[in-house]
Amino acid sequence: VQLQASGGGLVQAGDSLRLSCVASELPISLYGVAWFRQTPGKEREFVTNLNWSNSGGSGGSTNVADSVKGRFTISRDPAKNTVYLQMNSLKVEDTAVYYCAARYRGSSSRTTPAEYEYWGQGTLVTVSS
Repeated sequence: VQLQASGGGLVQAGDSLRLSCVASELPISLYGVAWFRQTPGKEREFVTNLNWSNSGGSGGSTNVADSVKGRFTISRDPAKNTVYLQMNSLKVEDTAVYYCAARYRGSSSRTTPAEYEYWGQGTLVTVSS
């Protein structure tokens, strides 16, 4: 499966932004999906993920990093084969390159980069004060 992330940009603190990750070739519902982020000189950091769906639907269990809990939400639209990351109340410290990732039949218990097989190219989010 190939992933194409988009939606990044420059916003002010407190603003909202929605990232998209479009999957090609195979139904995204068969994959556990996740968002990670990375800043220069640091390791890639887990943001949130969503369990694969054996019913082919949009729902599933999720896992969310404490740093974004209550502000970021992951969702999936099977009809568009797309995963979203809705980011609200953005903070300066949310500035990073955001990556979407997927693992075939992945569960929400998988929160490290090594556990994901497929990656998007990254999209830059810059939050100014």
